[in-house]
Amino acid sequence: MTEKFVALTPPLYDYLVRHAPEPDPVLRDLREETAALGPIALMQIAVEQGAFLTLLTRAIGARRAVEVGTFTGYSAIAIARGLPPDGRLLCCDVSDEWTGVARRYFARAGVAERVELRIAPALDTLRALPASAPIDLAFIDADKTSYRAYYEELLPRLRPNGLVLFDNVLWSGAVADPADRSENTEAIRALNDFVARDERVESVMLPIADGLTIARKR
Repeated sequence: MTEKFVALTPPLYDYLVRHAPEPDPVLRDLREETAALGPIALMQIAVEQGAFLTLLTRAIGARRAVEVGTFTGYSAIAIARGLPPDGRLLCCDVSDEWTGVARRYFARAGVAERVELRIAPALDTLRALPASAPIDLAFIDADKTSYRAYYEELLPRLRPNGLVLFDNVLWSGAVADPADRSENTEAIRALNDFVARDERVESVMLPIADGLTIARKR
C-alpha cells in the first residue's frame, strides 16, 4: 500500500493552525491561563482539535452531548458552541480546582446554560443516566485506563449514527513502540484494537493532535 501522509514540522503545523478558525478572545485567554498552570497544561486539547469538535457537533446536528474529562473547559466550550441554544452538554470530571476555571470561561463564552458539570467519578455519573438516554455525541478525554469502561457505558445510550470520540489514541507515538509497556500505553493499545474490531460501530483513527478516533454507532 502506498503511504500518503505528511509529517508535521513546526512551520507546517503553524501553517495548519493559521488556516483553522482563529480562537476568539475567550479561548485565547483560557489557553493562556491554562498554560500558566505548568506541565499539566498538556491535558488541554489543541486549537485545531477544538475547531474540529465545534464543526463536527454542528455537522451532525447534535443536541445532547457528554464529555468525560473537562479540565479547564476548552473542549467543553468547543462542543457547547456547536450545540443549538436548547442543546445540553453533560461534563464529567473529578476536579473542583480545574473545573473552577472552566466554570468562569463557560460564563464568558456564553454557554453556561448549555453545560451541566458533575463533579464525581465519571463512571458513577454515566451509570446514573437513563439506559435509553438519547446522546448524539460523546467525547472521552480522561484517565486512559478507564476509556473502555466509559465507552461501554456510553455506547448503549448513544443514538444510531451518534458519535463517540476518543482523544490521545496515538499517545505521543508510544502505541507504536513495542518497548513501551506502561499501563496507560497498554490501555490505549487495547482500546484501539477493540474499537477497530467492534462490530457495533464504524470507526476511523485520525492524526489530529495526539490522535483522535471517531466511532459511529451502527
